Amino acid sequence: MNIDQALEWIHSRLKFNIRPGLTRVEALLKLLGNPERDLSMLHIAGTNGKGSTVAFTRSILRQLGLTVATFTSPFIESFGERMAINEKPIPDEKLIFYVEQVKPLVEQLDADERFAGITEFEIITAVALRYFADEKVDVALIEVGLGGLLDSTNVIEPVASAITTIGLDHMDILGSTLEEIAAQKAGIIKPHTPLVSGRISAEALKVIQQTAEKKQAKHYQFGVDYQVEVLEGEYFNYRDDHFELTHLEKSLLGGHQVDNAALAIKLSLIYAEKMKLSLSESAIRRGLQTTFWPARMEKISHKPLTILDGAHNVHAMHRLLENLKTEFSGRNIIILFSAIVTKDITEMIKMLQSIEHSRLILTTFDYPKALKLEEFTYLERDNVELVESWKDKYQVLKEILKEDDVLLMTGSLYFMAQIREYLLDQKNKQQQ
Repeated sequence: MNIDQALEWIHSRLKFNIRPGLTRVEALLKLLGNPERDLSMLHIAGTNGKGSTVAFTRSILRQLGLTVATFTSPFIESFGERMAINEKPIPDEKLIFYVEQVKPLVEQLDADERFAGITEFEIITAVALRYFADEKVDVALIEVGLGGLLDSTNVIEPVASAITTIGLDHMDILGSTLEEIAAQKAGIIKPHTPLVSGRISAEALKVIQQTAEKKQAKHYQFGVDYQVEVLEGEYFNYRDDHFELTHLEKSLLGGHQVDNAALAIKLSLIYAEKMKLSLSESAIRRGLQTTFWPARMEKISHKPLTILDGAHNVHAMHRLLENLKTEFSGRNIIILFSAIVTKDITEMIKMLQSIEHSRLILTTFDYPKALKLEEFTYLERDNVELVESWKDKYQVLKEILKEDDVLLMTGSLYFMAQIREYLLDQKNKQQQ
């Protein structure tokens, strides 16, 4: 088996099973020797901000000399990023090894109707946990795939959990109200296990608080148990009952990243206390300054100034618009946008059209669920340009944009992955 065959088999599995639940992944993990029982873990859920929070937390904990594993989705450059150790994706040969180990076990379980139909995400969850346990990592940061309660990552018993944000996304699966979605996210709360929550609306926070009380889980709330003060640029102050950190600098652009950084600080402090580790102010400062997370307000090119941001749902788009006002007020912004059909594309387009001094270009990309331009031809009357090839359009824009213009490429993270690979490849060719 080579890497293409390994990935082809993983992708051949169902995305979702008609019978939600943890039964299948639990059965697979049992056959793999229950690797989750040998790991020290943190569990992170939320509508948006999970990836950035994982990145900040990873960077802070690495300052302690820990070997830090991360399980995240989706990937930006290579599939192996989804299960990484100290920011290094799983090597192809290791992924092949685990697929060859797991494939016969999945086939064995498929023969039993109680466990049949193990999904793609259940498989990669099990592979990641086995890989991390075999490599004897110090801590694994596990990002929830979808929701929380019935997500396959919810088999773990973490040292602490976090819920970043609650927004209306994946409503066909998680529920149509903030309260219903919050109940799914709150499903990761474990008995007597600390929980840190981010900036969450009152109605959703009430559900989370009720679940935490029921589970007797100490709940650390944003704005109550830890606070931030936003300063100019990428600086902020952080304060809780034990720590006061002033003029912290974060490496990720955008005002909303203050919330994610603060949650990561609180989560890291709780983990350090639980594990009897000493987390210093200087370690936190260095961690925030050295955090990297691609396609989140990422400046990928300077001529023209090109920003990549995976604002892939309405909640994330609100954050993007706030950041644009702060970072690029008064500048002309040319927006290249695409998304997948499961998202509220119409609402996201309206939001992008509301940006002052902007021009919107709608495109598509190579992905089965990418939007189809023919369904949006009505937008041409609103001066929205529709282009089939984003690569060709980028080459044109690169030549005609003025020095003070901003090119924003945004939308689906799958779209961001393809753009990022292309732009970095272009940059490498120019440097050769």
